[in-house]
Amino acid sequence: MIAVEGLVKRFGDRTVLDGVDLSIRRGEIVVVIGPSGTGKSTLLRCFNYLERPDAGIVRVGDVTVDARTATKAEILALRRATAFVFQSYALFANKTALQNIAEGLIVVKKVPKREALERARAILDRVGLGDRADAYPAALSGGQQQRVGIGRAMALEADLILFDEPTSSLDPEWVQEVLDVMKSLAESHQTMLVVTHEMSFARDVADRVVFMDGGRIVEEGPPGRLFSDPSDERTRGFLRKILAGQGG
Repeated sequence: MIAVEGLVKRFGDRTVLDGVDLSIRRGEIVVVIGPSGTGKSTLLRCFNYLERPDAGIVRVGDVTVDARTATKAEILALRRATAFVFQSYALFANKTALQNIAEGLIVVKKVPKREALERARAILDRVGLGDRADAYPAALSGGQQQRVGIGRAMALEADLILFDEPTSSLDPEWVQEVLDVMKSLAESHQTMLVVTHEMSFARDVADRVVFMDGGRIVEEGPPGRLFSDPSDERTRGFLRKILAGQGG
């Protein structure tokens, strides 16, 4: 089971997450949409304790962490059950594409170096970068760097991969290549929780779309229904605005 229950996160006097409940089935692709500043990225970061929630329970696989009693060992187990794809790539500048992907296998999974490099090379092939194994991040385009970041997450074989607006830092010509890799990953039934403003991806790939506003989940449902007949006026207003901007 993958879920958060009663998740609360405050920054000073501001409540960013206000009692969020969300469950995700194995193999499900859930896309979170909503206005900027409404807690979407914070929700992802609380899922693996990059941000520690003030209250609530996180469950990923066999790991359950209660914010009131969370131990370092529980948090480490939670992070090992998840993988995170950042909007800013977060690659090691002094390591090649191959080494960036192998690093987690060696350090986190304790895979022997030779085997880790072999697996990393196979993953580079999957994300279309087999010919860039020895390139350092500075020599890669933004889209290529993000594909390495996705490959690094894939290597960990996590129960859940978290994507925090993975295309928001990319020039337009690089967006589609990253979305194509994510679509391929979705086809392999990898469980994914994705924050994005790419509505076409949400419509085409998501099993379920969640709309957040004001630190709460306003509504959720299959993309066909949520995009064509949202039940809440806040969802309707958001979709009108963002789809007009994307020409959809």
